[in-house]
Amino acid sequence: MPKEKYDPPDPRRCYTIMSAEEAANGKKSHWAELEISGRVRSLSSSLWTLTHLTALHINDNNLSRIPPDIAKLPHLLYLNLSSNKLRSLPAELGNMVSLRELLLNNNLLRVLPYELGRLFQLQTLGLKGNPLSQDILNLYQEPDGTRKLLNYMLDNLAVHPEQIPQRPWITLKERDQMIPTATFTVMCYNVLCDKYATRQLYGYCPSWALSWSYRKKGIMEEITNCDADIISLQEVETEQYYALFLETLKERGYDGYFCPKSRAKLVSEQERKHVDGCAVFFKTQKFSLVQKHTVEFNQVAMANSEGSEVMLNRVMTKDNIGVAVLLEVNKDMFSGGMKPLQERQLILVANAHMHWDPEYSDVKLIQTMMFLSELKSIAERASGSVATGSPTSDPSSIPIVLCADLNSLPDSADVRLHRRGRSALTWWWMLCLCGPGVVEYLSNGGVAENHKDFKELRYSECLTNFSCNGKNGNSDGCITHNFQLKSAYENSLMPYTNYTYDFKGVIDYIFFSKTHMSVLGLLGPLDSQWLVDNSITGCPHPHVPSDHFSLLAQLELHPALPHPLNPLNGLHLPVHR
Repeated sequence: MPKEKYDPPDPRRCYTIMSAEEAANGKKSHWAELEISGRVRSLSSSLWTLTHLTALHINDNNLSRIPPDIAKLPHLLYLNLSSNKLRSLPAELGNMVSLRELLLNNNLLRVLPYELGRLFQLQTLGLKGNPLSQDILNLYQEPDGTRKLLNYMLDNLAVHPEQIPQRPWITLKERDQMIPTATFTVMCYNVLCDKYATRQLYGYCPSWALSWSYRKKGIMEEITNCDADIISLQEVETEQYYALFLETLKERGYDGYFCPKSRAKLVSEQERKHVDGCAVFFKTQKFSLVQKHTVEFNQVAMANSEGSEVMLNRVMTKDNIGVAVLLEVNKDMFSGGMKPLQERQLILVANAHMHWDPEYSDVKLIQTMMFLSELKSIAERASGSVATGSPTSDPSSIPIVLCADLNSLPDSADVRLHRRGRSALTWWWMLCLCGPGVVEYLSNGGVAENHKDFKELRYSECLTNFSCNGKNGNSDGCITHNFQLKSAYENSLMPYTNYTYDFKGVIDYIFFSKTHMSVLGLLGPLDSQWLVDNSITGCPHPHVPSDHFSLLAQLELHPALPHPLNPLNGLHLPVHR
């Protein structure tokens, strides 16, 4: 992990004793450091209740053991155990992942618990004056020896437990038996591209469990176990799409569509293999491909900049993309006792990965607007090809399923710590200032032109291009879309979809047309208590191959009966033989 600024305690440690008069006047004291000295042989259990401590000095005593309860001090940054008579250390010391400095000099330690390898934020480890094995000492004495020793211990630490508990299936409603409906499952999963899976970002994960050769097995197992009818994946490496994902899933009856990020056009052929992008797979027994589309957000931004410098400098420079496939639903999927539909039933499936940085809340929101604007055009062109009685080309008449890593929280208050290695305080303020504009826009059908996520930057002239009324329409001060969308995972059913040491929150979503579909069931969250009980600092983990958890929803499609004056609910195209 990137090293955060850490100032060790002042070795002079000057103390001030509060006078009786100050205490009587109600003066409050705050102390985050504690020193215990005087040839102490044992420690009081009440010490472990001082959970606010950030520094503990218990060096120069006669301690022969440290109890496991020391791990109850989760905020310790500095722990000095030097010059005691310690012969062993508790394995629980490895759970104190906030530690930056651990001093164990001049004790009687012959071995170290491999759990110390979990201390991925440790910057200073003092081991001098201990009768440790020569192998350990040799590693420790190398340049950057502390980090090498910790990595060695983490990579050789036994992994427990042997199995991860199954995530529960949550049934929300039963299938409608009165009308012919079609049910299908949709998976959304950010698989964590190999080039992003580094020890710098995920220092708590053993290097062997970060390697693609190991993780890809768990990722494919997750995908095949879910057995979804439609699979939307983000952070898929170009080479792995063809060599792993498409090859494996074709054998299981899928076809797919993939596009890498826009930078793939600008790099060498060798580098292009490692550019990640978005992929959509579908079971050919249930769906047929009608059209496939790629939306390059930088190209859309350039075409709609209207001379806006911020549009060109902030939005156009990000190379995120989205993909969409127009699918025909196999009529055999419909049930309910009525005759099969004679028309073709189409559904639009979209998948995107938005820019990640909270400093660019404006970019994420505009990327989302651009994507829906392009999806509207796709739907209009498809519905416009129907020349049989539909008075208008209504893009909202086509059912849509939108899967995405939006890198946006459902609520700006729902934030836990930080992401991508920045300090917790920095990310707390960033994300609080970065409102939930993306989810608000998708769920409510629009946001105000002066929404705080735009950061008061001069976008107004070009944003109307993405509104459903178009540039010359009446915007009423809002940028809107006409897809009536609903999130499949509502009411905090998933406490987090991204789970790392420094960020835990919901940023992955499955949206669907609420006028055409409903949710029958969902794959629930991993047991939170299991994560706590097994000291899972974050993911990836030997049992969790990505830093994201997959989403899986079962949807029910309700096509309306034909009406002579109105377009059909869903997009029905005549069959041409």
